[in-house]
Amino acid sequence: MKRVGVFICHCGTNIAATVDVKKVAEVAGEMQDVVYATDYQYMCSEPGQDLIKNAIKEHNLDRVVVASCTPRLHEPTFRKACHDGGLNQFLFEMANIREQDAWVHKDREAATVKAIDLVRSAVAKATKNEPLEMGSIPIERRALVIGAGIAGMQAAIDVADAGYEVVLVDREPTIGGNMVKLDKTFPTLDCSA
Repeated sequence: MKRVGVFICHCGTNIAATVDVKKVAEVAGEMQDVVYATDYQYMCSEPGQDLIKNAIKEHNLDRVVVASCTPRLHEPTFRKACHDGGLNQFLFEMANIREQDAWVHKDREAATVKAIDLVRSAVAKATKNEPLEMGSIPIERRALVIGAGIAGMQAAIDVADAGYEVVLVDREPTIGGNMVKLDKTFPTLDCSA
């Protein structure tokens, strides 16, 4: 059995004005594999993050779900809080109950039901998550430009000007592509060669 902790954010009134966050936390506490559920005014705040860290230790949580705003905004914040609490950061899951729920509904009851569904989905996904480790791969700072026409030559110059080594490849024995086949170029009528 997994030990999931669920944290529901009020986000000031962004979520709490439309969603009954206390009810969402209460229902979440009764979900399968959930051993701890609570709500807090601002989960992204320092005290909110401390709440996650302390709950991981006190309740021996092996998964964390935060229902709040968009993951684009605070997923790194909550992943770090999980890591600092001693949990692998990839055992964290986030439910977006602000943009996907509170901000698109006017009916409080319907928004609350939807928030519960979003949390239930996040809990189910969190139980399937596996711990991962961050890795790094060394890279060679050089670029390959395929095609030595005008566009390829310009791309090679731009990349080289940015300080990278460039390898320019073309299937023809000369550079210039179709440009060298032209007599004159528009608008100056310069020789294309």
